[in-house]
Amino acid sequence: MSNPNKDLETEELIKKTAKNLFFKEGKFGATTQEIADAAGVNRTLINYYFRSRENLMQLVFEDAKKREEDLRENALFSELPFKSKIEIYIQESLKNSLEYPYLETYIVSQLNKGVFYHKEKDYSRFFEQFYKDFNAEVAKGNIENIDPVQFIFNVASLVSFPMAIRPLFQSIMNLSDERYEELIRDRKEIIMNILFKN
Repeated sequence: MSNPNKDLETEELIKKTAKNLFFKEGKFGATTQEIADAAGVNRTLINYYFRSRENLMQLVFEDAKKREEDLRENALFSELPFKSKIEIYIQESLKNSLEYPYLETYIVSQLNKGVFYHKEKDYSRFFEQFYKDFNAEVAKGNIENIDPVQFIFNVASLVSFPMAIRPLFQSIMNLSDERYEELIRDRKEIIMNILFKN
C-alpha cells in the first residue's frame, strides 16, 4: 500500500531537482534519466508522478510563474507605502534571479512561444491598485510624471534584462559568476534611485 506522505515527499523532491536542473543550472534539455539520477530515484517514478518530462517541466514552470505572481500581488496589496512595495518586489525578484539564474532566459523562450500568461486571467484588480498608488506618488512629486505603463516597463527591464542576457554580458565583459552576482546584488539601490526622485 502506498504511503501518501512518502509519495508527496518523492514528488516534491523530483520537482525541486528538476527546477534546479532547469533554472539553476540551465539544463533545459535534461532528460528524464538525468532528472532521476540527480534526484536519486528510479526513472519510472517520474512517469508515475508526472507522466512525461514535458509535463514535469510545465509543472515546474507553472510553480515558478505562480511564485512571481504571488510576489507581485502580495507586495502591491500590502499596507506599505508605494516605494516600499516596489523595493520589496525588486529585492525579492533579484534574490530569485540569483537563486535561479536561468529562469529569465526560460521565461523569454516561453513568451516567444506564446505560452507564458493566459489571456483569460483578469489582471484588472492588480492594475487598478497599481495606477492608484502610482498616481498618488506622482502627485507627491516622488516619481516622474510619466505614463504608468512606462514605469512598469522600467521596473521589469531594469530587474530582468541583466539576468535574461547574462551569458552574453559575462562573455563579452569577461565577468566571473562571483562578479556578476555581486553586480546583481548591488542593483536594488541603483534601480530605486532611477525610479524614485527621493
